[in-house]
Amino acid sequence: MSLDLQFDMRQIATSSMILFAVIDIVGSIPIIIGLRNKVGHIQSEKASIVAAIMMVAFLFVGEEILNLIGIDVNSFAVAGAFIIFFLAIEMILGIQLFKGDAPETASIVPLAFPMIAGAGTMTSLLSLRAEYYVENIIVAIIVNTIFVYLVLKSSSKIEKILGTSGIGIIQKVFGVILLAIAVKLFATNINQLF
Repeated sequence: MSLDLQFDMRQIATSSMILFAVIDIVGSIPIIIGLRNKVGHIQSEKASIVAAIMMVAFLFVGEEILNLIGIDVNSFAVAGAFIIFFLAIEMILGIQLFKGDAPETASIVPLAFPMIAGAGTMTSLLSLRAEYYVENIIVAIIVNTIFVYLVLKSSSKIEKILGTSGIGIIQKVFGVILLAIAVKLFATNINQLF
């Protein structure tokens, strides 16, 4: 059995950007600050590692789970395109479409799940799996996990540097990128369904 790895910088970069935009850890800084004030301390390492494990696991067994319920990856990718589309609309317009309950504790819920490795992230992973080599997606997950960890570790410093308007601008820029990604995902996978 030969291990034929297909590393591709373009795929890694695109996957990393998509995951970065979907996870939107920079846009979540106000939520992270709120959590830190509420529960006192956030275990950055624990939250990052748990999220990474969840993402890699879903990348491998997500498709099997779908097959079990009789859904193909293309259908899931189209559904994912809709979720990513609505997430992008939320980011661009600054409205809240998805209502989440206020959390009681921090590190694993709601940080690792659903903030970092949530429905949008899982959908994106399977959508990416339909288009890219799995090893490139894993590199993208690692890159994002490191970034998430750094943001969680230094969230209060980042908030001071960027300010509310800076975070708002970043959110809108990534919202537009996400919107374009949703359109591309939809266009790529819709043909496979008919």
